[in-house]
Amino acid sequence: MRPEFSAPVLDSLRQPLETGDVLIARANFHVRYPARFQLVAAMNPCRCGYGRASGRACGKGPNCEEIYQSRISGPLLDRMDLSIELPAVTPADLAGPATGETTAAVAERVAHARDAQTARSGEGASNAALGDADLSSIAAPDAEGASLLSRAAEAMSLSARAYTRILRVARTLADLDGVDGVKRRHIAEAVSFRKATDRRPDANAAKSVETSSRAGAA
Repeated sequence: MRPEFSAPVLDSLRQPLETGDVLIARANFHVRYPARFQLVAAMNPCRCGYGRASGRACGKGPNCEEIYQSRISGPLLDRMDLSIELPAVTPADLAGPATGETTAAVAERVAHARDAQTARSGEGASNAALGDADLSSIAAPDAEGASLLSRAAEAMSLSARAYTRILRVARTLADLDGVDGVKRRHIAEAVSFRKATDRRPDANAAKSVETSSRAGAA
């Protein structure tokens, strides 16, 4: 994603991300076109490409990062289920051996999770395609998870959209784990993916919720 695009161009993604279609309205008619897609976006932390976390001085001034990132509107960010900040790759990372799961192993887990979703819906639908009513019946978390989600929603001032999307992500995380119910650890991980989109002045509250979530999920 490039913040150099104008705000109206970027915000034109909001409707298809929300409804899966695009409405063209003219004086005498309205036409609706299907536009369901998966958005995968990336951006630098600021115009120079480094940001404060890199430890390098930004040539554009101390407020470069905030100004650059603010070009992506809050409503657009609110429609993104997963938001992750990636640190720069160090020389030690490049020289060391590869760690973590292989692509084949992850692909197998994803395939099993999708099979579980389509079988559960009865109509071959994935979690992403479920309506709010259907989602609430299959993604209700356990008591600890519900309590955590309630505290996170208050501390992070989550919108109703973000609340529902956290439940949708948590349900998918449970499917990837191969378990029937949504647990506290799934809610904790889903909440952590909202952290980078939280731009309120009291963001420390969100960080404290995430920290306690991780501790409880360990």
